[in-house]
Amino acid sequence: MSGQPTVTMAAPYAIAGCPFNVSGGPVPCVTGQWVVAATRVFSNGQPLVLMDSQAVCAPNGTPLLPVAAQTRVIGA
Repeated sequence: MSGQPTVTMAAPYAIAGCPFNVSGGPVPCVTGQWVVAATRVFSNGQPLVLMDSQAVCAPNGTPLLPVAAQTRVIGA
């Protein structure tokens, strides 16, 4: 990873600035939990999050989408 930080699916992540609304009332995303990640690429024993990994946000179930990533490594 050339010394770059990695993201694993182990822990929930805090979400900032989620504008998602339900029934006209704000229900912001508070945390996101990765549910699908790499199957063969690990960091510290945990599966790495890839650009095609999937996550859901709590409390509203909105999908969490990666918007930037390290592009020098490709994983599966």
